[in-house]
Amino acid sequence: MARPLFFIVFFALLLSACGGAARQAQPSAGSSSSLPDLGLAPELTNSVWINSDHAVRLADLRGKVVLLEMWTFGCINCQHTLPTVIGWHQQFSGQGLVVIGNHFPEFAFEADLDNLREAVQQAGIRFAVAQDNEGATWRAYQTHYWPTIYLIDRRGHLRFTQIGEGGYARVEQGIRDLLAE
Repeated sequence: MARPLFFIVFFALLLSACGGAARQAQPSAGSSSSLPDLGLAPELTNSVWINSDHAVRLADLRGKVVLLEMWTFGCINCQHTLPTVIGWHQQFSGQGLVVIGNHFPEFAFEADLDNLREAVQQAGIRFAVAQDNEGATWRAYQTHYWPTIYLIDRRGHLRFTQIGEGGYARVEQGIRDLLAE
């Protein structure tokens, strides 16, 4: 039992120390950005939302750049990332960025909607947060780690992935590039 835990902790520390990872592919044809086009982003199918009076769908956000963060409130790496994500929401929402949090719980207490609401309120999150207790969105994006940030362009195409803490300058440059397209 101790050996698998050691490898999980080791890998998490290694990933954190390396500043996460960005997914690579070929640049999008016809775009002014060097960000790759990773194909159409999977649609959001969540039915429970916080900070939104309706279910948010990517199809309704065409023309906007979307930052989708996979997180859970008990994850220390997610807690470290949240202030930066909140800052991007504040800085870029007036320029066409929509930030969405997809909350996929790791532990049972994180699956409780009241606990999630309290965590969102305490963190000062003002953007829409989906409760993804069944992991449908998490799996649709083939996510494996908390936190993971995805950038989706105005056409609904996935253009950038950042796994783990760090890489903030790369993510912000990706936001800037997609807003400029």
